[in-house]
Amino acid sequence: MVDLSLKALPLLALALAAGLVLWNHIRLRRTFRRLEDMLDRALQGQFREEVFDESRLSAVEARLAQYLAVSAAGARELKEEKDKIKSLIADISHQTKTPVSNVLLYAQLLGEQPLSPEGLDCLAALEGQTEKLRSLIEALVKTSRLETGVLALHPRPAALAPMLEDCAAQFAPPAAEKGVALSLVPAGDNTAVFDPKWTAEALCNLLDNAVKYTPPGGAITLQAVSYELFCRINVADTGPGVPEEEQSKIFRRFYRSSAARDAEGVGIGLYLARQIAEGQGGYIRVFSKPGRGAKFSLFLPKTQAHAEVPCQ
Repeated sequence: MVDLSLKALPLLALALAAGLVLWNHIRLRRTFRRLEDMLDRALQGQFREEVFDESRLSAVEARLAQYLAVSAAGARELKEEKDKIKSLIADISHQTKTPVSNVLLYAQLLGEQPLSPEGLDCLAALEGQTEKLRSLIEALVKTSRLETGVLALHPRPAALAPMLEDCAAQFAPPAAEKGVALSLVPAGDNTAVFDPKWTAEALCNLLDNAVKYTPPGGAITLQAVSYELFCRINVADTGPGVPEEEQSKIFRRFYRSSAARDAEGVGIGLYLARQIAEGQGGYIRVFSKPGRGAKFSLFLPKTQAHAEVPCQ
């Protein structure tokens, strides 16, 4: 009998060990299920602290409740800040629009009066600076509205040809006046997923820069190229190009290249173009060698899935 009992001890120990492992496994699965349920309810905004004991699960639940409370407070504060910024933008837009328009109006009326050559020069400078101020205010308002989510991008499948033709037609007169040849390569049936209004804004900023920095006798080419996942819109010019050390900086807000100090502009066009591109799942790249022109490429997604990006 003693021998049989001794032989049964290892089997009993093995059974107890197996039972303990099974129990720990079941308890662990219950804990994970509980945590998954807590996370699901947190994502749905329905989380409530329900376990009030000294267990680790209760401690985790309490910590999660505290975290969600802080996150909710942060979200409320962020919304309040956005509302304040929205109100501020509206005030700036409203308060500055009328004075700037009035300055331009009075300048126009002044130009109808007999003036000396010096007076005409001062009038031209006044009109130029006022137009620059108006462009700066409009660009700042657009950028701020995009950054704060006041204005949302609505990308949708659309043909590229109409947008490219409209943008090319808009910049053909100033290019011709400067003696720069602007050519559009037909886009054919190329399509992408983009917001037509805001993408046109980004493309016009690229064309505006190309016209500004391309010397008389130069050329600008606007072309769309289709790839598997993206459509690429190229704005290539024969201007001075962008130095390699500045290519990572030119998309910053208010950045002005040393070679562009004397050109018109406030250094916000490329920044706004990048915000628009990234806001709909695209991006912008610059390819340039000094003295050999620059090519700015706007990449737009071809499918809705690639255009769905988190709001900023």
